[in-house]
Amino acid sequence: QVQLVESGGGPVQTGGSLRVSCAASGLTFSSNAMGWFRQVPEQEREFVAAISWNEHTIYYADSVKGRFTISRDNAKNTVYLQMNNLKPEDTAVYYCAAHTAAQLMRDLGRANYWGKGTLVTVSS
Repeated sequence: QVQLVESGGGPVQTGGSLRVSCAASGLTFSSNAMGWFRQVPEQEREFVAAISWNEHTIYYADSVKGRFTISRDNAKNTVYLQMNNLKPEDTAVYYCAAHTAAQLMRDLGRANYWGKGTLVTVSS
């Protein structure tokens, strides 16, 4: 059974930083692209970032470029999202996702597997 478990969310002030993590199990982590999405109530889930299995390809949403960094540690089956210079509009539930290709997550907003999410709240 595939499990993606996010952690590290919480409250933070505008301009602050936070790192969320996602621990994966039940899948061949090193063969999967990993990504992060986010969602606020009554809005569609939106793509944030994705990284290929070998880290050679990385995509970001325009809204987070230059502020967020996605990375992965295949030895630990973990993907990270470092978020800097946070803004109130970054407030959302952040979901970890796994797919065969990073581009599919970016272009189609789809994933084969999803975590349950971790809430990030940025206060002004």
